[in-house]
Amino acid sequence: MISDFGYILLFILAAIALLGLMLTIAKFLRPHQPNEEKLTTYESGEDPLGNANIQFNVRFYVIALIFVLFEVELLFLFPWAVVFGNEDLIAQTNGQWGWFALAEMTVFIGILILGLAYAWGKGYLDWVRPKPQVPAINSPVPADLYSQVNEKYGKK
Repeated sequence: MISDFGYILLFILAAIALLGLMLTIAKFLRPHQPNEEKLTTYESGEDPLGNANIQFNVRFYVIALIFVLFEVELLFLFPWAVVFGNEDLIAQTNGQWGWFALAEMTVFIGILILGLAYAWGKGYLDWVRPKPQVPAINSPVPADLYSQVNEKYGKK
């Protein structure tokens, strides 16, 4: 007799065997005609230029983290909505569980909305952030004096 863990082990072994079988069949069925163009790196339909080991802008990571944050929100909201809509469970708890869950989820969504408002206000959701505004300094030195000094010392 096979235990429950035995069935899981058999399922994993069957999945690995099926995967190996499909990859082997695909190797024999697919055409294999490599050429220089097919072996080049594909980058969204554009020819790759320069070295691929470049530093990405931090905004890519910030936008990815914000996306993951709201995906996690959906992971919490979906089961809550399913259970919150279950009238039998609410009847068993005399309606107390439903209102507590509603209040708790309202606080959770409120915190996420505050985080979204903060990210939006800081401009992290803009793909191209605006350049910082440098404040103008009212200097007592005339501007033409700066140009005379730069000309004298060879700075342009």
